[in-house]
Amino acid sequence: MNSARSDLPPQPDTLDAPEPSDAPADHDERLDGPRVALKILVAGGFGVGKTTLVGAVSEIRPLRTEEALTDVGVGVDDLDGVAAKTTTTVAMDFGRITLRDGVAIYLFGTPGQERFWFMWNELSRGALGAVVLADTRRLMASFASIDYFEQKGTPFVVAVNCFEDAERYDPPEIRMALDIDPHVPVLLCDARHALSAKQVLVSLVEHALRLAGGSSRRL
Repeated sequence: MNSARSDLPPQPDTLDAPEPSDAPADHDERLDGPRVALKILVAGGFGVGKTTLVGAVSEIRPLRTEEALTDVGVGVDDLDGVAAKTTTTVAMDFGRITLRDGVAIYLFGTPGQERFWFMWNELSRGALGAVVLADTRRLMASFASIDYFEQKGTPFVVAVNCFEDAERYDPPEIRMALDIDPHVPVLLCDARHALSAKQVLVSLVEHALRLAGGSSRRL
């Protein structure tokens, strides 16, 4: 795996809901809104599974801004390793998942193609942290996202989406290939499955809390 890095050019944001009322114990908190809302980005190269992860874990119908790939993108978009892909995210994906204790995570999937990277600055405003999805067949596609969040000082985890036809590597090997700091969590996941995707999100929240000196209690 290559370890070359590319040079490319988002802070906790929580919304406190009103104090809990005398609602019954079995009351569904989601009806009144979450006590805490967290914004998380799902980033990574083109075709690594960002839209799939958001769709797998979202408890609402995800918002997608996918458009068909056309001849206009020939010679502009890098389709190496994803030649079978026919659509691309041109703005963002959006979904929501509610964890325990009234913690809601709002997911914003970023566009992976270079010509849409101008969206990253807007999407990253107020984000608690980011998930950088990676594909071991095209690790270099992850460098732009990693560099971006490192430069912004945004907490992030690297989640390797284990495609069926991809070589398997252990997290320490992936960490070395991506040249990321020892404190950054590296996880293996299957973006198609909600449980796997949820564990990635929980790991990110716990990582961000540790960096902020907050509680490390599991969500």
